[in-house]
Amino acid sequence: MSPRPEEAAMRREVVKRIETVIKDLWPTADVQIFGSFSTGLYLPTSDIDLVVFGKWERPPLQLLEQALRKHNVAEPYSIKVLDKATVPIIKLTDQETEVKVDISFNVETGVKAARFIKEYMKKYSLLPYLILVLKQFLLQRDLNEVFTGGISSYSLILMAISFLQLHPRIDARRADENLGMLLIEFFELYGRNFNYLKTGIRIKNGGAYIAKEEIMKVMTNGYRPSMLCIEDPLLPGNDVGRSSYGAMQVKQVFDYAYIVLSHAVSPLARSYPNRDSESTLGRIIKVTQEVIDYRAWIKKKWGSKINLSPELDNRLKIRDQIAPCNGEQHQNRDSEPSYNQRLTLSLASTQQLSSGSSASSVSSLSGSDIQHSGMKFSMKGTHNQGNSYSPVSTGGMRQPVGNRGHHQYNRNIWRRKKHRDSLPISLSR
Repeated sequence: MSPRPEEAAMRREVVKRIETVIKDLWPTADVQIFGSFSTGLYLPTSDIDLVVFGKWERPPLQLLEQALRKHNVAEPYSIKVLDKATVPIIKLTDQETEVKVDISFNVETGVKAARFIKEYMKKYSLLPYLILVLKQFLLQRDLNEVFTGGISSYSLILMAISFLQLHPRIDARRADENLGMLLIEFFELYGRNFNYLKTGIRIKNGGAYIAKEEIMKVMTNGYRPSMLCIEDPLLPGNDVGRSSYGAMQVKQVFDYAYIVLSHAVSPLARSYPNRDSESTLGRIIKVTQEVIDYRAWIKKKWGSKINLSPELDNRLKIRDQIAPCNGEQHQNRDSEPSYNQRLTLSLASTQQLSSGSSASSVSSLSGSDIQHSGMKFSMKGTHNQGNSYSPVSTGGMRQPVGNRGHHQYNRNIWRRKKHRDSLPISLSR
């Protein structure tokens, strides 16, 4: 799930092909990478975001489109010019790898956002682990894009940063913190405790929860705070979650994940019929066989071309720290690396709740403790904004109606070209 060196090598080749076309047109143009590939927080099927800096009165979208078609860089049907969008871009799918690429012109916000995220990745070493799991969780439910009713990666990252900034336990920001417990607490906060109606998220100056009325005072163009209101730390007056019209659906699936994981690590989990058939984290996250095959294809073709820069190599070390929940080995171990040890050893179903805690709720606000491998992880003082709730019932639990199901990848099926034998037949984004 996390980046592999050969996947980075493949993506660098894609960038190089496109950059060559751009440099042929405009030798002095500056091509920069931003977004998830820049920060290292990308999934196997994530897009690549590029921005081209140069001296043009208007973005030369059509000119670049024609050049890309002429050099057969992209699959012809995939090139789309979105010149009416808020940020005009060219969208394409690379001919050789089927990696999707977005190209914009003279837009600095993306590059600044990538630098901002990298700074917080250094500050909170746990941040990448949370983000990669959360991105996969939303991806398989079609909630990882604003236009499908979900939230953007930038919104998700800011939510995770705020979660770590304002966590009531100081040790939650330690590098050796129990990541499984943090994941459950994240789902608890944004799935049931956060007041979306009245509260906004602020990242700058150490972070804070602020009333939406305060945010509205500095907003421009007559906008009002959205349901998921996140103050842009780089652009005052901008609400990052403004376009996330499906924020309540995201809240719903976060609540679902909290319930499932809370039950999975309780003593009652021993009687669950799927205890021996899947990992704890596997109850909410699945990786399709198409993705596994695609990654195996990448490894076979680009495994010998690995030549990492020191910075990218450090970011890719994330993958060396992910191991299976419950210590289980994935059945496709040769194709798919195991998850980070630090991430989910804490989610093992053999965990015991302390005798004073609710048997059905791991992180109830009454203050419970989790025992794992001889270590005690206190859950007292978890996030709460005054919304109390009763312990979760063990019966009648169902995934929310709005959730498409964690086994389905129905949107944007990737198709193999007619004469291509090496690339997997289909691959979901």
